[in-house]
Amino acid sequence: MGKTIAEKIISSHAGRDVKPNDITVVDVDVVMAQDGTGPLTVSQLKKMRFDKVRNPEKSIFFIDHASPSPRKELSNSHTVLREYAGNAGMVLSEVGEGVCHQILVESFVSPGDIVIGADSHTCTSGAIAAFATGMGSTDIAVGFALAKTWLMVPPTIKVNFNNNMAKGVYTKDLIIHLIGKITAEGATYKALEFSGSLSRKMTIEDRLTISNMAVEAGAKAGIFESDEITKEYLNSIGRSGLYREICADDDAVYENTIDIDCSELEPMISKPHTVDNVSPVSMMEKVKVNQVLIGTCTNGRLSDLKVAADILKGRKVAGGVRLLVVPASRKIYLDALKSGIIQTLVESGAVVESPGCGPCVGVHQGALADNEVCLSTQNRNFKGRMGNPDSFIYLSSPATAAYSAVKGYIADVREIL
Repeated sequence: MGKTIAEKIISSHAGRDVKPNDITVVDVDVVMAQDGTGPLTVSQLKKMRFDKVRNPEKSIFFIDHASPSPRKELSNSHTVLREYAGNAGMVLSEVGEGVCHQILVESFVSPGDIVIGADSHTCTSGAIAAFATGMGSTDIAVGFALAKTWLMVPPTIKVNFNNNMAKGVYTKDLIIHLIGKITAEGATYKALEFSGSLSRKMTIEDRLTISNMAVEAGAKAGIFESDEITKEYLNSIGRSGLYREICADDDAVYENTIDIDCSELEPMISKPHTVDNVSPVSMMEKVKVNQVLIGTCTNGRLSDLKVAADILKGRKVAGGVRLLVVPASRKIYLDALKSGIIQTLVESGAVVESPGCGPCVGVHQGALADNEVCLSTQNRNFKGRMGNPDSFIYLSSPATAAYSAVKGYIADVREIL
């Protein structure tokens, strides 16, 4: 019987053939924690009396959620990570380097890897054919110490994205549509394997957006096969030679197959307070926005910033609207500066923040006031996600977000395309 991508990767790391619902111990290639989860990880490492990690070159602490720190308590947490990383010889990604999920793909993860992280959106690395999943801080501590973890092998749901998208529709709209279709619990502890004619043409940046939000449907992982696009991406970021072909067998067995005709979709919105509360933008009432956020680990890449800049060029952000832009990494920030994208965004009225997660997790750089509305390109809109449970978060693509910042309300970008 053939295997899915998840089953193949887990089997190769377990040293035996596995099938769905098997429990197995696997070798781990990359382990990470960020500054929100890392201090507890360090505490657990110390409790277990581990002062070293098994694979220091692929063990990373990221300071990205409170970056730079907005208060002393978080600064003290950063000190804990810096000291432990220094003593153990681990990698430390410092303030301003970027969001963990972006840096992992840029610098650490390769096709066929198993990646575990103390962050639910670790599944982002599935875009380059890795089995990547989030875990709690104690499991991550063990992963650091032993370069091993335990897994229950997830069943796989295959999602075929077929046919080209219409103008104004982006991959963010596809994943919002999918989550609305299967619900926030529709893939709980399953792998989502993305395929279909459109998937095979997507850029890595588009795939990253989709893999990132797999967990919003409850998925353990969200995986694309590796192909020539993967190989070209790795070459373009100086990681040539790391490419491996990873794909499912033709006779792989799936729990379910979902076919989506992407040519029929339109720009989508996730409404408060759940990601699966979705609506086509054409069915939305005129919702006034106070803040628009373009960036995060979901849509903070160069292509996302370019889409926004193309819409904002020659236009101004509406009065009463704060437009925040947060590049996902230092590399993306520099590329956007060199290309003139940042200048265009700033001229339109945007405020550009240093790479990190601040406004998305409500730590700093854009907390909302009571009853305010934010339209964001992030991945979550739960109550309090952006720092205030008495505010309202809507999710969209960068194009919809940029155009809505100009109009002052959630608007259909197809009006100007």
